[in-house]
Amino acid sequence: MNWEGNLRKMAVKWGSSAKNEVQYRWVGADILESMPPMDPHLWIGQELTLEFEGVIHCVATGKRIRKTYGEGMSYDAWINAPQAVESVFNPELSRIHEGIALRDREWEEAHHNQPHVVYISHTSGLKVGVTRATNVPYRWMDQGAAGAIVIANTPYRQLAGELEVALKTHMADKTNFRKMLAQVDFDAKLLLDAREDAFEWLGEAYESFFEGDAPPMEMIYPVLSYPAKIKSIRLDKVPSFSGVLLGIKGQYLLFDENRVFNVRNHAGYRVKLSS
Repeated sequence: MNWEGNLRKMAVKWGSSAKNEVQYRWVGADILESMPPMDPHLWIGQELTLEFEGVIHCVATGKRIRKTYGEGMSYDAWINAPQAVESVFNPELSRIHEGIALRDREWEEAHHNQPHVVYISHTSGLKVGVTRATNVPYRWMDQGAAGAIVIANTPYRQLAGELEVALKTHMADKTNFRKMLAQVDFDAKLLLDAREDAFEWLGEAYESFFEGDAPPMEMIYPVLSYPAKIKSIRLDKVPSFSGVLLGIKGQYLLFDENRVFNVRNHAGYRVKLSS
């Protein structure tokens, strides 16, 4: 296998052979030229070599850049691109449901003035989050959750963000990647109990949005073994490395010798990949 192009975060999907099995598709390609996608979960157990070519392109504009902001953007794109609008990171700030766009009306209508869910996922621990309803369960796979449960349905992003803010005083809204990259077992009762706690914390003001029937969902990742003590690989410091791919979880490739590679953090980096 030989592949050359700019990295993008991996797409996720359900596997066809086993229930709740997560599979991956590497849709990253040349910024200016599309290339065939690959399925990196099929590489598990093989020795791979990844070489950084010393070139980074902005994933939004294709412009060659020295460093990235966000997920592979140039600074100009970061402060101007619709997908980096502040309400992406702070959903409660969205105002598109009022007809007010923060950056790009068309993009915000399509992405933020849409039904959203509030959920609790089990990643490194329990965390609260929001996502578009159409992103379930893919958002949970993307963050490496062992399980997750929907707790509320809202008609637009700002309201989901409002519920999230209320719940952040009781539980985390971030993932500790080191704990997530360990063996985390699915626990349906933990999620069901957490949902009941969330209903109590939110109270009657939000009761009409509660989702009490959706079952907890389990995600099973293609991992042969988890790292005992994580050693993160950064292409800026280690431009070339080889190793046996032992698994994939979230946006991380897990290699032998406890090494992990965050694909998302290297979006826009041009690399050669071979086995």
